[in-house]
Amino acid sequence: MRLPNPSEGLANTLYQRRQKLAQLVDFPVLLWSGGVRSRNFPANIYPFRASSHFLYFAGLSLVDTVIHLEGGKLTLFMDDPDPGSALWHGDSPSRDRLAEIIGANSAFPKSELTLKTQNAATVRVQDLATIGEMERILKRPVIAPVAATGQDLALIKAIINLRLCHDPAALSELKKAAAVTVKAHQAGILATPTASQESDIRAAMEAVIIAHNMTCSYNSIVTTEGQVLHNELYHNPLKSGDLLLADVGAETPGGWAGDVTRTWPVSGTFSPTQADIYDVVLAAHDACIEQVKPGVEYRDIHLLATAVITEGLVDLGILRGQVTELVEKDAHALFFPHGIGHLLGLDVHDMEDLGDLAGYAPGRKRSDRFGLGFLRLNRPLAPGMLVTIEPGFYQVPAILNNPKNRQTYRDIVNWEQLEKFADVRGIRIEDDVLVTDSGWEVLTAALPSQRHQITK
Repeated sequence: MRLPNPSEGLANTLYQRRQKLAQLVDFPVLLWSGGVRSRNFPANIYPFRASSHFLYFAGLSLVDTVIHLEGGKLTLFMDDPDPGSALWHGDSPSRDRLAEIIGANSAFPKSELTLKTQNAATVRVQDLATIGEMERILKRPVIAPVAATGQDLALIKAIINLRLCHDPAALSELKKAAAVTVKAHQAGILATPTASQESDIRAAMEAVIIAHNMTCSYNSIVTTEGQVLHNELYHNPLKSGDLLLADVGAETPGGWAGDVTRTWPVSGTFSPTQADIYDVVLAAHDACIEQVKPGVEYRDIHLLATAVITEGLVDLGILRGQVTELVEKDAHALFFPHGIGHLLGLDVHDMEDLGDLAGYAPGRKRSDRFGLGFLRLNRPLAPGMLVTIEPGFYQVPAILNNPKNRQTYRDIVNWEQLEKFADVRGIRIEDDVLVTDSGWEVLTAALPSQRHQITK
């Protein structure tokens, strides 16, 4: 574990965050970090990553640790390292040393945690073993955040209030993640001419992230099968004429995420049909970013993307009809089925463990429409929010060959014209966009998105 220097200001940042929390809740809070999970035998474990809600207030990814927050004060509950572990893992900082680093007001062994459980609210973590411990210690069920009630729900709403808009320390970390993410994509593009399969490019990209002492913020998507939105297989050979879609992001040691997608031709040259579709997606990408500013509804930005993509497909002869009517009929969703993006922060889909409580403003619910059901964010934008803008075009067989869709859109899609674009399986262009006081800042702008630049 890299321990921050006092000059990095971690303790002060955490102090400010818990003071803000104290202004929103008047009850004690317990947050668990979570525990390690074994891969196949106890000593062979998956890399540990603490709960993001814990990280926001504790700052360090501490295994099997609990923090108590009340009245702006933080109490750390964790056990000192087993002396025998030093043989295998080296010396570890003591509980008191860690408490000093994060600015805790006091620190105790976990055995004393039971003295601080009365009336405490919490947020359920992801691993079952820790959930069991939470319920034993709190002596009550700890249900999923989407079904939380009472003080747990009040705590969740308070955390959302704090994490929606990033403080200066968070933005500093997010910019570091963005910068390394950009370098990883640059390395992937440069590696393509000599690569033989997808895994070669994945290796080049993730090597950059590892070299900066970061991890991937999610499982990398590096594929010539771009129509598979979250493709995590890397075995396909690279062939001239293929497009390669790379959705790869870096995560800082503190847990802050980057998330970028670029699509480029394996040969270094887009075919005419690939260029046409790429330019449609890029037009939507650029138009949406231009609309980012405080007060703008993110849903409206998504609808702008649907209109731009639909207009482009009409111009290419793939869709027939008027743009407004086609969007109302969700014709765009045949090729752009997902939302325009999501929140970005300590989670790559920030606070998505809370269901739609974070992504959707109070009183709003997901649409059941084909073209809106996968919209992850439906809130007015505010300064300090970090969102992704990621329009795309995909030819997903399960969508295009669906008998119901074929019937519904039989007179809307020019299927013969679409066949001419068979070499375009998937294109996505994604950047990380900060909402500023007056507009926007693209944190990943150093990575080109124009066709003539991305293939240099």
